[in-house]
Amino acid sequence: MNQFLLDSHAHLDDPQFDADRDAVIARAREAGVRHILIAGGGGEAGRLDSPLALAEKHEGFYASAGVHPHEAQNYTEALGERIRKLAAHPKFVAVGEIGLDYYYDHSPRDVQKQVLIRQMELARELKLPIIIHCRDAWADLREIAAVYWKSAGLGGILHCFTGSVEDARVFLDWGFLISFAGNLTYKKAENLREAARVIPLDRLLTETDCPYLAPVPHRGKRNEPAYVCAVTNELARLCNLSEEETARQVLENFVRFLQSALRSEN
Repeated sequence: MNQFLLDSHAHLDDPQFDADRDAVIARAREAGVRHILIAGGGGEAGRLDSPLALAEKHEGFYASAGVHPHEAQNYTEALGERIRKLAAHPKFVAVGEIGLDYYYDHSPRDVQKQVLIRQMELARELKLPIIIHCRDAWADLREIAAVYWKSAGLGGILHCFTGSVEDARVFLDWGFLISFAGNLTYKKAENLREAARVIPLDRLLTETDCPYLAPVPHRGKRNEPAYVCAVTNELARLCNLSEEETARQVLENFVRFLQSALRSEN
């Protein structure tokens, strides 16, 4: 059992875990998961609060909150104020997940962009990094981040990375970490594996995005933090390292991210 696993993006507050959340957390501990970042992305105050409420109960758990691009049309300044209040907690380490999603277009694209900019401005005020969700919107994300985020010097995480090698390089230059999820293990994801091979090891993170995107051999099932071992194994294979070496480095990257976020907040 590897004792250094990291799940840098999990939705453990999701209702899919209501029936057995404690057992899911116990399996994560048993698998060796040291740290879990519970990412918020709701369009209502209760969903923004729930990651931190859960993180408060468990050692090694941290939280973020932001209005997901799917929910952008529901953004209000009251929600922004709620994020500001949550950010005062020592276990709150980032604004997100925020971003752009042109695959589903659940919110109009112009609204997504406006809400992303507003939340970047909020993160700058709070001196916290951001957690970015991007799907089929990389050109617009790069353009917005270049204007509204690059100069902040606060960096962040590209979660569940699905971009190109060039996308990765741009955001690496802006201080971001790149996080891979279970889709790294999918047969048709060679573009992701190509990116993973060239990203410096000290800029990589692992995640599940649970309950979504379960990795092979669990694909099609509800995902959970214990399954991050499959992502770590695939990353290790791509980096020509042992699983333990890879897991240790990824965990070190996350601890550095936490330290930077906490210093920035203070």
